Amino acid sequence: MIVRNTQAAILTAQKQPLIVEEIELPSSLDVGQVLVEIHFSGICGSQLGEIDGVKGDDPYLPHLLGHEGSGVVLEVGPGVRTVSCGDHVVLHWRPGSGIQSLPPVYKWSGRPLNAGFVTTFNKHAVVSENRLTTIPKDYPMDLAALFGCAVTTGIGVVENKGGLRMGESIVVVGAGGVGLNVIQGARLLSASTIIAVDLVESRVQLAMQIGATHGITSRDDSWVAQVRDIVGPWGADLVVDNTGVPDVISRCLELTGQSGRVVLIGVPKKGLTTAIDTLPLHFGKVLVGTHGGDGSPEQDIPRLMALSKLNILDLPKLISTRCELQDINGAIEDMRSGRMTGRCLIAL
Repeated sequence: MIVRNTQAAILTAQKQPLIVEEIELPSSLDVGQVLVEIHFSGICGSQLGEIDGVKGDDPYLPHLLGHEGSGVVLEVGPGVRTVSCGDHVVLHWRPGSGIQSLPPVYKWSGRPLNAGFVTTFNKHAVVSENRLTTIPKDYPMDLAALFGCAVTTGIGVVENKGGLRMGESIVVVGAGGVGLNVIQGARLLSASTIIAVDLVESRVQLAMQIGATHGITSRDDSWVAQVRDIVGPWGADLVVDNTGVPDVISRCLELTGQSGRVVLIGVPKKGLTTAIDTLPLHFGKVLVGTHGGDGSPEQDIPRLMALSKLNILDLPKLISTRCELQDINGAIEDMRSGRMTGRCLIAL
């Protein structure tokens, strides 16, 4: 390996700040593994969930984090065919083409440090080949990082799971990094009514700038009546929930029309459940979850990047903050508190 040590943000305990320290990379690359110098990483709500333990106890501590980034390939392991040294790449968590390698094992203070198939909160990462997609070298690296999750998940939800059609209405509950891209996707698909709902006024304002036709800021159930006033008694065609809050999920189902669809992006905390009236599901309503927009990275990233180059897809507005790796805990707290409007990029 041409790189032996690097800086990384490490999750050592749930509900505690990350520790930024030097780690040791594996001595060599295994089959299907790729060494990437990471330039930018996004911070996704999924990482906040990992830190806060929303899915329960974490058996892999200590470990690295991050699943959305951009970088340059430095070295490839045996069997790798889809990327080469010097390639600019997007790092993504959904599997794409190529080998799915074994996850790497780093070392921190002489002990093993776990990682998944892709991590991005580290300046250098050993990544599974199928978590990398090559991009043009003239595309900005900061914007490229957003294609690892936020853009592909948000737009994939309306295209693949939501099945949104021209002229339909959509309600997006939660206008964070992914929710903003759901809104952009709805605009690209010519939805007639695009309603953004969030607790934070600045997020709603940003949603209006990138395509929402209506914005609702609410910290109580008043948003439900406001949505009904907009969509009318027939209900919304599509409602997308980014919150994972059980009561909100049941409200989303109530707001859809007879043949309306609800797509769940947010995941409730472990142990929480929601109560719904299932009868409408027998007569055309649909309630479904999504796995990162259910897209194909090697197909979706190039075509969406082409829209970005034409300024049809507006990505610069989505980046609210940039920070250094040493400042990652402050950025995480800003996300958690709602002080951060869009996506935060870590410059590595």
